[in-house]
Amino acid sequence: MATIIELESGFAVAPQLVADDFAEIAAAGFVAVVNNRPDGEEEGQLPAEEARKHAELNGLSYYHLPFHGFDVSDEEMVDEFIALAEKLEGPVLYYCRTGTRCTLLWAQYAVTHLGVDAVSKIARAAGYDVSVVIEELETRALAVAEAA
Repeated sequence: MATIIELESGFAVAPQLVADDFAEIAAAGFVAVVNNRPDGEEEGQLPAEEARKHAELNGLSYYHLPFHGFDVSDEEMVDEFIALAEKLEGPVLYYCRTGTRCTLLWAQYAVTHLGVDAVSKIARAAGYDVSVVIEELETRALAVAEAA
């Protein structure tokens, strides 16, 4: 089974899944899977439509919201990710090639309720570095503070 890392309650990330992972993910209590990886990024990766079939066969909701490389700082795409994250009731597993993209996206979602320091600390403890989106995190945190 893929290595699953819970970043916060109801929100976990994992590297690329394979067909056999979906039964174990469902058995672990997840209700949905979000694939943040575009098809064809790497030879042999599980295509999105095949992943959807395995998810649905195991009673999981499935969403494909692909991000290419550093699209993780594209404001419109990040807003789309945040809207989906806010809509889904967990626990939800997000995956990409290594879990990094999903963590960078989670950081931009979570910074509004956890703050920059907490998000950075959680990501670091999970083995991920969010410094590539630190400006975006600070901007989102500041917007929340100004709105309060």
